[in-house]
Amino acid sequence: ILLILGFLSTLAVIALIAVAVTQNKPLPKNIKYGIVLDAGSSHTNLYVYEWPAEKENDTGVVKQVEVCKVEGPGISGYSHATEKAGPSLAQCLQRAKEVIPSTQHKETPVYLGATAGMRLLRLENKSAAEKVLSSVENTLRLAPFNFQGARIITGQEEGAYGWITINYLLGNFKQVSGWTKLLHSLKSISETSGALDLGGASTQITFVSKELSSESPENHLYFRLYGKDYQVYTHSFLCYGKDQALQQKLAIDLQAIDFYFQAMENSSLIDPCFHKGYERTINISDFFKNPCTSDKKKQLPFSQLYIKGEGNYQKCRKNIQKLFNKTNCPYSGCSFNGIYLPPLQGDFGAFSAFYFVMNFLNLTSETSPVPLNKVTSTIEKFCDQPWQEVKTAYHHIKEKYLSEYCFSGAYILSLLEDGYEFTENNWQRIHFLGKIGSSDAGWTLGYMLNLTNMIPAEEPAVPPLSHGSYVGLMVLCSLVLVSVLLFTWLLFHKPKCLQKGVV
Repeated sequence: ILLILGFLSTLAVIALIAVAVTQNKPLPKNIKYGIVLDAGSSHTNLYVYEWPAEKENDTGVVKQVEVCKVEGPGISGYSHATEKAGPSLAQCLQRAKEVIPSTQHKETPVYLGATAGMRLLRLENKSAAEKVLSSVENTLRLAPFNFQGARIITGQEEGAYGWITINYLLGNFKQVSGWTKLLHSLKSISETSGALDLGGASTQITFVSKELSSESPENHLYFRLYGKDYQVYTHSFLCYGKDQALQQKLAIDLQAIDFYFQAMENSSLIDPCFHKGYERTINISDFFKNPCTSDKKKQLPFSQLYIKGEGNYQKCRKNIQKLFNKTNCPYSGCSFNGIYLPPLQGDFGAFSAFYFVMNFLNLTSETSPVPLNKVTSTIEKFCDQPWQEVKTAYHHIKEKYLSEYCFSGAYILSLLEDGYEFTENNWQRIHFLGKIGSSDAGWTLGYMLNLTNMIPAEEPAVPPLSHGSYVGLMVLCSLVLVSVLLFTWLLFHKPKCLQKGVV
């Protein structure tokens, strides 16, 4: 009997273990994909994301697997040949077809979000903007993917989606449940990071502020993510991206042309924000068509302006400061141009052109942020270099981009210091981010997460224990039960072979 019971108990244990092993055997990968096109003012990027289907609502499981830069200008650059806007995307769509398995093409959503370049084109020429979007839609509908729309997103959306992206990738939305919740409650909850985004035509600042007042409600957003509420401040400054800021600066210089007579020689303007020895020609008629400069239009006795670089950082900063009107603030605190800004709070992730410019200048240390005084001296030293020397050192970079790094570096410092009032004390809370893990920092991931409802308002319900833990406990309990039963039986039914002889 003992042998039989032992055999049966062993058999039961083996069966329970076999069930546990079978249940926890890795399942075949079930991967889903999504495509987002970022139609910026200067160029368009296509991003391909993937995630495990069984973990759709988990934090940080979505990863970027491909990025493709579309050749040519941004779609707003096709305003005079709108029919070419859509076909310009063909090469990158072909790349997406190669990356994503053909069996999943039909179920893969594709989104296009156009930003400040198209917002400006819509202000300048609404009909042209609509035709550009129509051309883009036609191309995306012909692709084998599940087209979900092409639209011009607002500046507020751009800021909010950038904030969602970096906090999602940093794991700041991570929620816990079950037995680990008690342990987690003993730890301090990680704060979210603010988002600083700089494009060619606009710039955005977004962060959670505990001191957010009822002032300027149009700059407030409310999110409920994974069962937690977030009150977010955000504002987008159209015409304050680095390209349009340069245009604005030049327009202000032209407005004050009477004060530049001593610097003018045959309609040439000496500009401290370009390297000494650099020259550029601007067509005046095209220059003032831009909505960012049209209000500064001035009749000039020449059709072209010749810019000559001076390479003087201090003068450049003074010129740039004229872009930020700090004279009037109707609120308890302002950034510039009378726009409400609550007190800065927490760390900030600065991405897009913030990162590209600072990375070019070797000011994006991953270990610890570079101090403000070193950032300033590095940019000043770069601006002081003669153009020929710069061209020789960076011959692999396109001349247009290379010529503007001095201005862009000085502009970023002015925007952060004069505009948003970052100081030596909190400068090192700014982290210049190119990628977080394998994904680019930017608004596109947050856009897709929002439209695919992959960040639930409430925390997904999960059992206290995982399936594996449950099966393991069942096995343990079974072993204990069998042992107790066997011991009890032996105690009350001692086999004769174990009993002592009777006297």
